[in-house]
Amino acid sequence: MFLESAYVLRYVTSLTSEAGGYLRRMRSLIFITGLLAFAVSKPCANEGSNGELILSLNKDLLRSLESQPGLPNPSVHLALRLSNFHNLAKENEHLTKLKNDLHNAIQNSLSNSQAVVGLLALYTLALKSSCFDLNTVTFTVSDRSEKLLSQLKKQMDQEKEHITYSHRPLTNYYQYSLGVLALCVSSIRVHNHVSNKLIKAVEHEHLKHGDIESIDTYAMAGMALQCVKDSGFQDTAELSTALTKINLKLLASQRADGHIGNEFSTGLAVQALLAMGSPISECAAAMEAMRTGARNNVYHNPMAVSQILPALQQKSYLHVKSKECLTEDDTLVLEPMEPVLVSPSKTKVSVMVEVITFSGAAAAYSVEVPKGSSLLEALELLQGKSTGFTFKKESSLWGPFLSEVNGEQARQSDRRYWHLSSDGNALTQGIKDFKIEADQKITIKNTSY
Repeated sequence: MFLESAYVLRYVTSLTSEAGGYLRRMRSLIFITGLLAFAVSKPCANEGSNGELILSLNKDLLRSLESQPGLPNPSVHLALRLSNFHNLAKENEHLTKLKNDLHNAIQNSLSNSQAVVGLLALYTLALKSSCFDLNTVTFTVSDRSEKLLSQLKKQMDQEKEHITYSHRPLTNYYQYSLGVLALCVSSIRVHNHVSNKLIKAVEHEHLKHGDIESIDTYAMAGMALQCVKDSGFQDTAELSTALTKINLKLLASQRADGHIGNEFSTGLAVQALLAMGSPISECAAAMEAMRTGARNNVYHNPMAVSQILPALQQKSYLHVKSKECLTEDDTLVLEPMEPVLVSPSKTKVSVMVEVITFSGAAAAYSVEVPKGSSLLEALELLQGKSTGFTFKKESSLWGPFLSEVNGEQARQSDRRYWHLSSDGNALTQGIKDFKIEADQKITIKNTSY
């Protein structure tokens, strides 16, 4: 099941007041100009150590096909197919799993009338990247068989109608953008009344989670609308204005270290900038930041790797449209790896966990955990102490996320999620990926979006 929370966990830059935001963006752009002057001298081509890094990331994704629990990940497949290097046997094995396991999961969600436009769109992009005939893919719902693209169009119509009456999609604008992109790269005409909803959302700055602007969503919207423009479906002043605004939003969100938004939104942001025609020099600092992050093992989550790998090879999801599966490289070989046994640290750190419910009521708990434990491990230890703290989790493409804490749910249907922060700073990683290295206070708050 493709849930909002899977993307809510990817926190991005916060808003300021309109005047303060303008000044901040101007200062940022002035700084970035200097940063780019330095970064542009660094090679963007995949040569030397950069090429070795890309091969290493490619192999990490291939290994994740065997080690990741849950459903096969269409985003990982998409990145592998867009890469310049391939292990076609493993990619074909994964394609089969997508067509069986993921297909059946989506069909079950459709049968239960769940909104799954994001996952359906990623599935479409993954199949398209393997040059699979989309017209042969069908879903059977309520004894009726419909083609994949027909189901995607139906899901998009439901999202569009919800925007009309509720001023927001059933899911979110990230998934809505993915739907537009998947239809467009599949050469399906995206009607103006569908793309206009996204254009208006950009114009009115609705691409947010609560009061927080979503750089991921701006990036996905940029790729979707650029595809619409390139396809000749629509070429209006409003569309051009929206693309310009997205470009400026992404550049203005660039940090001093080169990342755009944060470490986990930079991959999509660079893809979007490249898709929208930005020169490589404009992305050089962000690419160098991603390479540095990758060498420092920041991107150990396969979903994160799947978004930076195309960007580091100067590609975007728009390349799926012209993808030809002919004379592909098939030289990528995985060397055997010795299992790495990691012993728990003998050093203990103290974690205070604060839970704030929907009503605003707060409860506090404390637990000691081995240094380097994941937040998930810390919560499991706390739950095992029988202090009254309980939680449930669900799976997503990014890994597990909290669905219920102390008996209270934060559900997509209610447009709520459990917001996580450490010492007041929003987490940019999920509960399995965030590591606890020092004493800290973790706040878990039932939050609307």
